[in-house]
Amino acid sequence: MRIAVLGTGLMGGPIARRLAEADHDVQVWNRTRDRAEGLGCMVVDTPAEAVAEAELVVTMLADGPTVDAVLREAAPSVVPGALWAQTSTVGIDWAKRLGALAGESGLVYVDAPVLGTRAPAQQGQLVVLLSGPESARATCEAVLPAFARKLVWLGEEVGAASALKLVLNHWIINSVENVAETIAYAQGLGVDPEQFLEAIAGGNMDMPYAHMKTGAIVSGDLQPSFTLRLAAKDVELILDAAADAGVDLGVAAVTHERMARAIELGHGDEDMAATYYATRPEGGN
Repeated sequence: MRIAVLGTGLMGGPIARRLAEADHDVQVWNRTRDRAEGLGCMVVDTPAEAVAEAELVVTMLADGPTVDAVLREAAPSVVPGALWAQTSTVGIDWAKRLGALAGESGLVYVDAPVLGTRAPAQQGQLVVLLSGPESARATCEAVLPAFARKLVWLGEEVGAASALKLVLNHWIINSVENVAETIAYAQGLGVDPEQFLEAIAGGNMDMPYAHMKTGAIVSGDLQPSFTLRLAAKDVELILDAAADAGVDLGVAAVTHERMARAIELGHGDEDMAATYYATRPEGGN
């Protein structure tokens, strides 16, 4: 299948590579061209070039306004009736706005945010949440398993998949903040973080993220699997949707404040576990 992937960053790059390895004809565009090289795909200079003749368009970009701008640039060259799988996390409102843009552009729109970070994308282990027309299901089920271990269908209502993604991100991102503060607190009390991990290991309180993010924090190796800046953006989406629904998310509000503080301290492009530095700015042992 001819596929266009718009956005080849931490997530889009592995997605494009996996699609190419599944023998699809993949054309990729990224605003910084060198980040699109070496993926086994044809690299082009504009979004319009990427979508020309594409049967499936995949967007993996930073936020709703960016997706909107890039798709509008590509729109004159889209194939009428082509499928658009919008995999970026953009929130409910933007999911609906992009669905309307798809209709104006002659595209069949599937709200398809993904659950997972860089390593699962590289391993083809993402979970894709999908809401869109039933007519798109066969194509999605034929193509998306190249980078996903599971597809979760949520009906045809545009925005349903993005709503579930916000719920999941609320759980994950607050959990990372909790781990980061717990490690900072342990260090402040002179407790070895490894003792914390040993105590919870194998029990109901244990979770893989506790071990993964503790290891990253303690080692100082905060190469991003998902950047702190993007995590903070997602918390903003979570809080906006909560306000619209009349829900007061106290923990998420604090998480957003702590992440914003760590970004101010210069850690925005590191892994989201770098929110640790809002609690312990000088680090610790």
